Amino acid sequence: MQPNNSKIHVRLTEGRFQNLRRLISFPLLLAFFGLVWIQHEGQPLLLFDFSERRIILFGYYFAWQDLYILSGLLIAAAALLFTLAMAWGRVWCGFACPQSIWTWLFLRIEQWTEGNSRTRAKNSNLPLRGMRLFRRINKHQGWLLLAAFTSLTFTGYFIPIRELTAQIINLNLSPALMVWLGMMTLLTYLNAGLVREQICLHACPYSRFQGVMMDDDTQKVSYDYVRGEPRGKQEATQRSPSGCIDCTLCVQVCPTGIDIREGMQAGCIDCGACIDVCDQVMSKIEQPKGLIRFASERQLSGQKSPILRPRLAGYLLISLMGVAGAVYGLASKQDLTAEVRRERGELFRVQGNGQLCNFYRIKVEGFNPILETVQVDLLNYPALELAGPDTLLLDNRGDWVAYRICGKPQGERVQTLQLQFTAGPVVLNRQTTFISPSNP
Repeated sequence: MQPNNSKIHVRLTEGRFQNLRRLISFPLLLAFFGLVWIQHEGQPLLLFDFSERRIILFGYYFAWQDLYILSGLLIAAAALLFTLAMAWGRVWCGFACPQSIWTWLFLRIEQWTEGNSRTRAKNSNLPLRGMRLFRRINKHQGWLLLAAFTSLTFTGYFIPIRELTAQIINLNLSPALMVWLGMMTLLTYLNAGLVREQICLHACPYSRFQGVMMDDDTQKVSYDYVRGEPRGKQEATQRSPSGCIDCTLCVQVCPTGIDIREGMQAGCIDCGACIDVCDQVMSKIEQPKGLIRFASERQLSGQKSPILRPRLAGYLLISLMGVAGAVYGLASKQDLTAEVRRERGELFRVQGNGQLCNFYRIKVEGFNPILETVQVDLLNYPALELAGPDTLLLDNRGDWVAYRICGKPQGERVQTLQLQFTAGPVVLNRQTTFISPSNP
């Protein structure tokens, strides 16, 4: 096992879990780099539009008042993550986490440019000159190119990607945007290229609280110590030939550099690389596979593990409740919001013509591009008149527009009024009050 302060030269391997990892990670990569370019009815399919204070999510438009819907989705996702952790350990980290996916990509670039792990380890102690220098430069160029493409794509989920690329082509980027793209490129380059396993070992909070979510029935990457110990060749250990031959390949292929034979560790991301390489070794020495496998503590001790446990069912229930809440929110959400506030300076004012006026501020926002303007009306109060713009532009700048309602004083001290906001097919009603002197 390599010391923690040395560079880990990960040996890439093949196998069923590596194929499964690619089957999961490739569609995620395709979605990340592809969704940003897809449009629906002239709008991006997925966009976090801070300038318009809205989120576009697969044709749905969300505003600040829809945060509870997104909260429901996040709660469901968190509960699902807990469910996965309790059932199969850190499979999210090993198969779908962006840090892991990008690390594997950077590892592939490193192997293409500098050779396999043995060659890299050998060359790391040699002077950096000639072809070694050329290959090292090519590696970092490839890393930076992938990091820049990642940064551009990520930013395209906040600024429409076509608009962003046009600014880059025309050399019209703002200084702030240039700094942002540079920082995102640098962070991706550092995280996936230079820091790598240190994120999983020291920075990721998930590795710290995974132990709380796991129990003795959690299926995780485990070393069968009953079968494997003592380690070494059969002649030297006098034990079953199906045990561990201490080849250390499981350590060499581990992206975080741990030794799975030492038991469960915070650095294990359950990627299954050690399972694949150990199965290959067992096949070569004609022994049963599964010395390292997904297994629970109970199974390693010869007992059975139940599939569904109370806490696992609880996590699933919370996840389903979050999804149900989000679905209900989607069914009841509106694309138009309107706020009416009374002016705080004075309750009312009597004009020179004897009319009584109350003063208000109104803010209207629309979150669907088909809603461009909104009409403002005062309903069913013939003695009162609404003074202010009849139509407001839904530009979502967050401006408050001044209005007043005037009329002859009425007998009631406080009247409840209804204001109607009409934007295409969407109609909203909002209540406010009209205050008169106590003795008109």
